[in-house]
Parts: sequence; C-alpha cells; structure tokens
Amino acid sequence: MLETAAERLSVDLAERTPRRSFLGRLGTGVVALAGGSFVAAAIDPDLAEAHHICGHTGSTGSCPHPFSPRSRIDSDGYPLHPRYGYKVDDNGRRYVSQSQPRHKVCEYMVRRRYGVSYPRYGGGWSRCCYGRVRRIYDCCARVRYRINGDRAVTGYCSSGRKVFCIVYRRTSTRC
Repeated sequence: MLETAAERLSVDLAERTPRRSFLGRLGTGVVALAGGSFVAAAIDPDLAEAHHICGHTGSTGSCPHPFSPRSRIDSDGYPLHPRYGYKVDDNGRRYVSQSQPRHKVCEYMVRRRYGVSYPRYGGGWSRCCYGRVRRIYDCCARVRYRINGDRAVTGYCSSGRKVFCIVYRRTSTRC
C-alpha cells in the first residue's frame, strides 16, 4: 500500500520524536499560554537533570562506568570511551591488552560497586541522537531502589527484576 507524502512525513516525525518529549513540549506550550514564557522555560523537558544521556527522559541514573554518567557500551556490554568510542578498561584507560581489567558494565560493575545480585540487561529503546540511532538499555536486578535512590520501576525488565541503572550504545545507523 502506498503512502502519501504527508502520511510518510507524519510517520517519520513520530518515529523520531519520543512520546514523552512530545507530551513535554505540548505541556510547556499550554503552560506558556496560561502563565507566560518564564514559567514555560522553567519546566522545559530538555533542561531536566535526567537528560544525562541523549535520548533518555526518565530519572534513572547511569550504571557505574569509568566515565560516569556517560555510560557508553559496545554491543557486548563492555565499556567504551563516551566521545571517541574506543575500548576502555575498568579504570578508563584505553584497552590494549588482555591483562587489563575489562568487565561488562551491567553484569559485573554494578554487582562489584553496589553489591546487587545477578544484574542483567533488560530491554531497551532507540532514539535519534546527533544524527545516529542510539540504543538505551535497562540494567535490571531484583532491587527495590534504583542507583539514584528512587523506588525501582519495571521498565523493560522481566522475571520480577526492576531497573537499577541504564547504559547506552551508539549505532552507525543514520536517523
């Protein structure tokens, strides 16, 4: 079935725009009408502290990482330099030798630093960040509270686990 140009444009916009971001901007617009631009600027969703990772609109903090709060990982869950994308060890040094300590961020570093039992990657979601698709993953465990002290939420976790912290992976896919 062929789509019209307007339909394709609408679908493209919907795929690129997070629902929370849209609702946040809509709410900001309503407040601006009622209370003026000063109040609207004060609640701008793009200025919230939770935006420590592009594409993340919640309040869950990043998993422990040598460059926290920018907890970038590779496709296997190992830490990468947040800006340049090269492999790093557990201490943030460039990973060049198997003698360097390098562990998966969710499964190992969360357990080691916080004593969380059996953390595992749960599901995730994609967002467009700086022209590339970014995958954001929940690190899930059987916990009552998240890394930032708030009550844990289910997020994309399964098997009775809840979100403890989050990580992200940059892809080469353009958006």
